[in-house]
Amino acid sequence: MADTSVKVDDTTRDRLKALADGAGLSMKDYLAKVAAEKEHEQQLDTATAAFRRAITAPGILDRFDADFGGLPPATAHHAPRAA
Repeated sequence: MADTSVKVDDTTRDRLKALADGAGLSMKDYLAKVAAEKEHEQQLDTATAAFRRAITAPGILDRFDADFGGLPPATAHHAPRAA
């Protein structure tokens, strides 16, 4: 794949360079990593929206509880506190 250039102001370039250096990556590799992370975030946002739509469907939570027994009692998650 051929390389290309992207024009950004000096401040943005310096910020990206500092972030890349901090991650131990070249600017090219850092920007590729950021792009992949942003794509993943978008996929998660899409999945979250679909899940939210699904659980608002009438009867879906009742059906889930019937199939899987519902949530465990609240006391099952209680951890004692230190004095």
